Amino acid sequence: MKSKGWQLSSIAKSRLKKRYRKEIRLKVYGQLAIFIALGVLVILLVSVIIRGHSAFTKTEIALDLTLDSNLIQITDNNNMQIKKGKYGKIIRQALFDIFPEVQKRSDRRKLIKLLSKNSRYEVARFVAKNPQLINTTQRIWLSASSDVDMLIKGKAPRDVPQSERRLNDMQLSWIDKINEMENLRTRFNFDFITGSDSREPEMAGIGGALAGSFWTLIITLVLAFPIGVAAAIYMQEFAPKNRLTDFIEVNINNLAAVPSIVFGLLGLAIFIQLFDLPRSTAIVGGFTLMLMTLPTIIIATRAALSAVPPSIREAAYGVGASQLQVVSHHVLPMAIPGILTGTIIGMARALGETAPLLMIGMVAFIVDIPSSPADPATALPVQIFLWADSPERGFVEKMSAAIIVLLIFLVLMNALAVYLRRKFEIRW
Repeated sequence: MKSKGWQLSSIAKSRLKKRYRKEIRLKVYGQLAIFIALGVLVILLVSVIIRGHSAFTKTEIALDLTLDSNLIQITDNNNMQIKKGKYGKIIRQALFDIFPEVQKRSDRRKLIKLLSKNSRYEVARFVAKNPQLINTTQRIWLSASSDVDMLIKGKAPRDVPQSERRLNDMQLSWIDKINEMENLRTRFNFDFITGSDSREPEMAGIGGALAGSFWTLIITLVLAFPIGVAAAIYMQEFAPKNRLTDFIEVNINNLAAVPSIVFGLLGLAIFIQLFDLPRSTAIVGGFTLMLMTLPTIIIATRAALSAVPPSIREAAYGVGASQLQVVSHHVLPMAIPGILTGTIIGMARALGETAPLLMIGMVAFIVDIPSSPADPATALPVQIFLWADSPERGFVEKMSAAIIVLLIFLVLMNALAVYLRRKFEIRW
């Protein structure tokens, strides 16, 4: 009997060792999964940063421009007349003065292509701000073309055959001469932050998309937050438990998992076709994203309300408070951290959505920055989608830089949600 007891004890120890080994393997598998996920995330972030960080700088070429009113054809010094001046003439003349040996018309066209097509608008803005400088010679820094910009940033190799480059050997020699004259520089690209979309990569910016996203999210928040919180409070605290409320609850949970493009189709059918609201505006975008965000806010609010201990309600009822007083004075204030967290997460999801906005026409080419929700607008994710579809190499870095900006906003919004939860959370 004694030997048999020892035999059973050894079997139990063997099984215990196997269980410990399984637990160790499970921990290793979990840690390995975390490392793989972090590795993929790091690879994604590094690749985006490497491709997009250069978009925050731009290349400029300095020219000594003679702002001759006769060449510019300015007859009046008002801003409208100044902006309509013929600035292309003085820009071309300044370039030809640097390279007097360039005489062929085809070579001169290639020389002019070193500058951005929008350089004349930059000169027009400079003269409009400084009308007293008309009929003087000024050194003005103008944006280089996207091809020159890519070359200076090292994105376009020059040690490949001429047939595989967008800039030929003659243009490279001109760029080298301009650089030797110290007429070439790179600086922070403020136009990328404040500008709007453009056909020219070197002039494209995210300012218009940021403004469109701002107005869209404001409308989404103003509509979704009060409606979602009110619906959640009624469903959780006041609604009777019957088949109808169970049916509504199931459908709310299902709506939270519906693909976002379905909400885009719903917004197209209701707000544009039925109510005839203007396409490609922040109003329609806000209404559509409101439909998509409502289920998330309702579910998060109900979870926050249900997390309040029942003893709080019982104590309030014990001192004679009505149900409305219990909810408004005790339950709702204690659920605010969870409500705010759910709302911010829902808004962060709305900020990154593209498919619903594509369905309602916010994919249009918008040059002007929207100043109100009724103006034509686009959003940052849609702008990224548009640039990703562009064949020019310059739009690749703009797309990656826009992704960096979008990720920064998403991280900040999620960090705000964590901060608010920790600041207002009450531990029981």
